[in-house]
Amino acid sequence: MTNITAKTAEELIADLEQFTGSEVVHRHWLGVLRYTEGVKYLAQATQCYWLLDAIGSYQQRLGSNPRLREFQVWRLVMENQSGVLICEEDTDKEVLRQQIKYTNFPLPEITLYLAQKVLMLSSEY
Repeated sequence: MTNITAKTAEELIADLEQFTGSEVVHRHWLGVLRYTEGVKYLAQATQCYWLLDAIGSYQQRLGSNPRLREFQVWRLVMENQSGVLICEEDTDKEVLRQQIKYTNFPLPEITLYLAQKVLMLSSEY
């Protein structure tokens, strides 16, 4: 697999947009979610497995909210090598915010959907 150092952000975005569905899902090591081929590619290409871990770590707490059991929107917004991880109940209805002090995540922003415990790219939803 090509490492992110060989790809620009634009090339990575183009690669991610090619994922439109996934017949294979991968189980996260925490056992609280699964993820698609597109999310696996994102994690490998950008070395952001920590992002999957962060989303997984909130699932027990968020699962107590009936509106979040079946669907969550996760956004990572970057600025100056730091980021903000935001969980939304629905678009623009924020329920959680975590500051990420430092990350070399290469994209200015990424949105992931967690639907029925499967984490996917927006193009896969």
